[in-house]
Amino acid sequence: MTQTLPTPPGQALRLRFILNTFYSGPQAWFFVAQDRGYFAEEGLDIDFTEGDTLANAVPRLADGLYDAGYGDMNALIECAAARPEEAPVAVFAMHNRSPYTIAVPANGRIRRPQDLAGSRLVTHPNDAAWRMFPEFCAACGIDPASLNIEVSELPHKDIVPRMLAGRWDGLFGFVNTIGAQTLEAGLDPAAVLRHFEWQHYVPSLYGAAVMVTPDLRERHPQAVAGLVRAVHRGLVDTVADLDAAIDAVARRNPALDRAANRSRLAGTLALEMAHPEGARLGIGAVNPERIAATVALMAQAKALPGLPAPDRLFDDRYLPPLDQRVRTLSVSD
Repeated sequence: MTQTLPTPPGQALRLRFILNTFYSGPQAWFFVAQDRGYFAEEGLDIDFTEGDTLANAVPRLADGLYDAGYGDMNALIECAAARPEEAPVAVFAMHNRSPYTIAVPANGRIRRPQDLAGSRLVTHPNDAAWRMFPEFCAACGIDPASLNIEVSELPHKDIVPRMLAGRWDGLFGFVNTIGAQTLEAGLDPAAVLRHFEWQHYVPSLYGAAVMVTPDLRERHPQAVAGLVRAVHRGLVDTVADLDAAIDAVARRNPALDRAANRSRLAGTLALEMAHPEGARLGIGAVNPERIAATVALMAQAKALPGLPAPDRLFDDRYLPPLDQRVRTLSVSD
């Protein structure tokens, strides 16, 4: 396992940060924070690397390949159950409501989750929604063995038209990601898709969170605090000006579809980050009872080798004071 190196006095601490996907709208707060010097003010030099799913970010942190990352809280539970000494710890929960979904054709035969029995579904490799499908099935009374699930590397903008043409009956993914790529395919997601969202059927789940390795937390706690402060400032600025936030993403991904990614960012604020507890706890915080409920459900659905405690999974010591946290995500269009 690689370790974060000590930083010479007066030099910024370089952190290797693994993202969930390619540079895209729902990561804008990180790039706003970087462009406006918030990380630098905290003595940090953040080296962002594009990832390939929220779920995959977690084991890469556990393997010591990165110091910090943007990972899936539910994948963290699995990792901590199996690798309690190496699993990362979440320090800022961005998604307080699960973004997972199965999207199906709006005019198709599947009208409720139980109608999925016997259907053909498609997923990206290691997709976070697919990984949490056993929990969805347990909540809805579905036998997962009754479904045929195909793994595809195709982008959603190619999968959705093929699904609508009859190749598959449904698609795993995130609500806003699928919606944005449906727009990129020239289709109206509200008109052509129906969603079965985990937030309605497995309401205890959280989604994406900023995570750090145990080594970084132990050796550089002030860096972890500074990372959280900078990300929080980036979130505040993102909510205040979505267009400027998309500018920050586009500087890293010039081929970005600005309209689709602005829609993804606005949708993330409105859906994944709009659980009512946000008004009470603020964005970044978690409810330990919800985490404990998720651990219990996952232990039942996946026979986890251990039951990690909520305070092993999430460390709230680095959050800004309650009166400084983002409490509303209302944005002006």
